[in-house]
Amino acid sequence: MSTDQAVRPLPDLVSGDRGWPLLGRGLDYARDPVALMQHQWDTYGPVSPLPFLGKTYVMLLGPDAVGDALRNADKAFVNEPAWGAMVGPFFNRGLMLLDGSEHHGHRRIMQEAFTRDRLTRYAELMHPSIARGLARWPAQEGFACYPALKQLTLDVAADIFMGGAADTTPGEMDRVNRAFIACVQAAAGVVRADVPFTRWGRAYRGRRVLEDFLRHYLPAKRADPGDDLFSVLCHIEDADGDRFSDDDVVNHMIFLMMAAHDTSTITTSTMLQLLGQHPEWQERCREESMALGDAPGLAELEGLTSLDMVMKEALRLRAPVPAMARQTVKETVVQGVRLPAGTPLAVGVQFNHLMPELWSDPTRFDPERFGPERREDKSHRYAWAPFGGGVHKCIGLHFAGAEVKTILHHLLRTRRWHVDPSYVAPLDNHSLPYPKDGQPIDIAPL
Repeated sequence: MSTDQAVRPLPDLVSGDRGWPLLGRGLDYARDPVALMQHQWDTYGPVSPLPFLGKTYVMLLGPDAVGDALRNADKAFVNEPAWGAMVGPFFNRGLMLLDGSEHHGHRRIMQEAFTRDRLTRYAELMHPSIARGLARWPAQEGFACYPALKQLTLDVAADIFMGGAADTTPGEMDRVNRAFIACVQAAAGVVRADVPFTRWGRAYRGRRVLEDFLRHYLPAKRADPGDDLFSVLCHIEDADGDRFSDDDVVNHMIFLMMAAHDTSTITTSTMLQLLGQHPEWQERCREESMALGDAPGLAELEGLTSLDMVMKEALRLRAPVPAMARQTVKETVVQGVRLPAGTPLAVGVQFNHLMPELWSDPTRFDPERFGPERREDKSHRYAWAPFGGGVHKCIGLHFAGAEVKTILHHLLRTRRWHVDPSYVAPLDNHSLPYPKDGQPIDIAPL
């Protein structure tokens, strides 16, 4: 909360900024979120009104305003009412949709599933499923890498999260994948009820598929634990002996599997595009991977410094979650603007990643900006925040980094690929951004 300037009300909307009836500026966001954020910044500054899907949101832009919301020093901002209005019925009581002491308690238990030792084991378990999946990729010009990556990350989630349940079939996993897609795309739904042939109607059906799928395996995971995340969630407890109920386990599994395979797919596909357009960086990363074995451990993956810089640059240029939702639970002040209780917010982290005040030549692919000599990400604490911040910072960020690097490591050691330098991915921004054309690459054996 800013207190060093006069408090003023939220600016009035200028002519033309109300958008369409009911949709508001939703179509503008779907067309180009960054352009909309730039307009808001140029017109209103860091705190601006934004009509969106029947409500007037407040958009927060710039590192100071974004930091106010993510740091949440005066506990004025919460997650559940904001995300709940978009995807609440489908990711109900996932960690992102909990607040306050309840969130703290669940996160404290779940942290035991992401200790260094467990992450090391997960990294070991990833290699076989990733190698199998990538072996099926053809040598092909115009290969649609995005859907192939989405299937791969779902398979990895099935192995690492589910333990590769023996009686799952490809058809069943395809049904699970489609259910996750339906639940994620509910965020852009206009009709927010269980109505057939609508985004929310499909998402309600998807949620039922996911619940039935996980509850089928739950008794076996309780009875005979393994190394997979599902088993871990069934058995972990905090220092006080608190554990998750069956409902808790199912809710957290649905959210974690969505977060793990959707966001990792977006990041990996972005890296494939950028490395295909910048062969000098592809060779630089390949040289580091060739110095390791087929199945490097977690510490070795972390030592792939060039690949790490490319991953961070990909997350900067295309954040998997461009804007994060929050809502005020009491009156507060952000950068001198008074916000009443009950105000829904869009926290525009993607805009910060492209601000020339924070980054040199911000639209240029330049992984060295994350190198030790420059560290442009240190220009402000919230200059780079693809994983959020504060108590709700992504709990699986290190898992995601290991998964993305493992996929790229295997590709770099076995394939070479090219992407036209002029290619610009046509993104669908209705929910999480993904390339509508499948993101074609020309891929060949090494």
